[in-house]
Amino acid sequence: MAEEEGAVIELRQRKKPKSSENKESAKEEKINDTPIPERAPKYVLFQRFAKIFIGCLAAVTSGMMYALYLSAYHERRFWFSNRQELEREITFQGDSAIYYSYYKDMLKAPSFERGVYELTHNNKTVSLKTINAVQQMSLYPELIASVLYQATGSNEIIEPVYFYIGIVFGLQGIYVTALFVTSWLMSGTWLAGMLTVAWFIINRFCYLLMSASTYTFMMMWEYSHYLLFLQAISLFLLDSFSLEQSDKVHEVYKIYIFSLFLGYLLQFENSALLVSPLLSLVVALMLAKCLQVKKGTFIAKIMKVINFYLVCTLTVTLNIIMKMFVPHKEHGHMLKFLEVKFGLNMTKNFTMNWLLCQESLQAPSRAFFLRLTQSSVLPFYTLVLIICFFSMLQVIFRRINGKSLKETVTLEDGRIGERPEIIYHVIHTILLGSLAMVIEGLKYLWTPYVCMLAAFGVCSPELWMTLFKWLRLRTVHPVLLALILSMAVPTIIGLSLWKEFFPRLMTELTELQEFYDPDTVELMTWIKRQAPVAAVFAGSPQLMGAIKLCTGWMVTSLPLYNDDDLLKRNENIYQIYSKRSAEDIYKILTSYKTNYLIVEDAICNEVGTTRGCRVKDLLDIANGHVVCEEGDKLTYSKYGRFCHEVKINYSPYVNYFTRVYWNRSYFVYKINTVISFQS
Repeated sequence: MAEEEGAVIELRQRKKPKSSENKESAKEEKINDTPIPERAPKYVLFQRFAKIFIGCLAAVTSGMMYALYLSAYHERRFWFSNRQELEREITFQGDSAIYYSYYKDMLKAPSFERGVYELTHNNKTVSLKTINAVQQMSLYPELIASVLYQATGSNEIIEPVYFYIGIVFGLQGIYVTALFVTSWLMSGTWLAGMLTVAWFIINRFCYLLMSASTYTFMMMWEYSHYLLFLQAISLFLLDSFSLEQSDKVHEVYKIYIFSLFLGYLLQFENSALLVSPLLSLVVALMLAKCLQVKKGTFIAKIMKVINFYLVCTLTVTLNIIMKMFVPHKEHGHMLKFLEVKFGLNMTKNFTMNWLLCQESLQAPSRAFFLRLTQSSVLPFYTLVLIICFFSMLQVIFRRINGKSLKETVTLEDGRIGERPEIIYHVIHTILLGSLAMVIEGLKYLWTPYVCMLAAFGVCSPELWMTLFKWLRLRTVHPVLLALILSMAVPTIIGLSLWKEFFPRLMTELTELQEFYDPDTVELMTWIKRQAPVAAVFAGSPQLMGAIKLCTGWMVTSLPLYNDDDLLKRNENIYQIYSKRSAEDIYKILTSYKTNYLIVEDAICNEVGTTRGCRVKDLLDIANGHVVCEEGDKLTYSKYGRFCHEVKINYSPYVNYFTRVYWNRSYFVYKINTVISFQS
């Protein structure tokens, strides 16, 4: 009994602490069941709001500071505020001069409606040619700028040129803000946005891009469907491997179709949009959607392959059919250019070879890659792209094998390639980068992408975690190391960039530069004072753009390369630098009702450009005046080079042309209406 009583006592003693444990657990449950004070969610909400607010403030500040930097640099380079109006206008080179001249025309018009009518029925720019400048040159930003200038009362406060370049710099600032926000959203930290902006400013492009940024903006409107075509391909590949919800992707396709038809109507029924590859691809994708079956079945996998083939075939077929039935201007020179560019054809045509010789249409130079490497953006971009690309391939192989994607990817998973936005940007940057390796001008689209993707990657713990998963790192906790590197690496990069490049930027802003072109100023002044208002001038397209802007006189050609007729005019006018007779040149000029011819000494005596790319060399090849035999070039022409011969003032040149003005750079000749053949 004693033993039994002892056992009972022991049992009770054991139950007693258990009872206390239950009480403690009950207390914990009671605490857990107690409603969380309202202060906690408010605190979290305030924290999120503060983070978003400060991030947006940093993004906007970055854009504003960049715009102010461009404005200060522009002032230091050109002494813009200290120059007369004519000297300011000369700083607009080539293409940008044409766009700014139409902005001026809108401001001079008695009303907005009258101004638009004159631009859409413009017969005062190019001789013997009436053009719809709004449609052909996509002048909608100029129209908006002119409306804003007058509607905001800026005409009483600021000169038109300052308002115009202010808009240009403002757009650049908005672009930088967009880069900041994109990198921030992808990485989740402002540090990526700041690093993106820093890399972008250091690797900005040459100043020629800044001064011609309006032209770039306009051309984006005209060729936007080609860029959207690349985006559509990226989305198509994303959808093909079931890496994103098909419904979301097809909503984007609907937006593309709506935008194309809206653009078609607003751009005066621009048929180029109807025959664009973007429309054909999107329609093919919408039709192919009807054949999709339930996911996860064997038939679905087969249908994916058939669907891919069907989309490609339908796109080509629809594009051919649209071109057959929709009247449009086929840009034949673009197709021929691509054929020659990729070595599929050979030509002696002046226009094709001249386009190939343009620096922006050649392959990128070593200096471009060296500049990206010195600023460290290219090495980090390559690292980020490789990691994201191979992680993306892993995801694709999982989808092919029938494995589903995780709804939420955690940091510990180390699968950065499972994020649909990462896959999209990887595909898009590869497409843009491939084109930029062939055509240097596309680096203006690709380089910002490089800065954004590199900054996102080094600031993303997921990227480092993905790398550590592959390396099977065990000595240090990979999550902790990933978090440390995502902060330490961009900080070190930022400090090194600050130390090396910030003094250079400050030097640019403090160093006074001078834009000095007295010969051009004298030429424009002479035209405005001496030439008749109805006179027509002929010369190089770049110079004609400046004459149109600075004087308003009519010209025979323009520096625009999206019109076959203008390209043909440029080739004909350039014959003044070839080995043609005075009579041939006279017939060409009079066919365009030319009154004055301007010969540029810089083109006539050109020596510094790439071998075989001088204007006179290209003309000799096109005209058959240079014959290549077994590596030797044989020159044959019974006439001397016109631009040289006309300066000597002997017959028959003086019979057709009379020199009326000259300086160190330009020679102006009047086209004789009555020809005298007296020696």
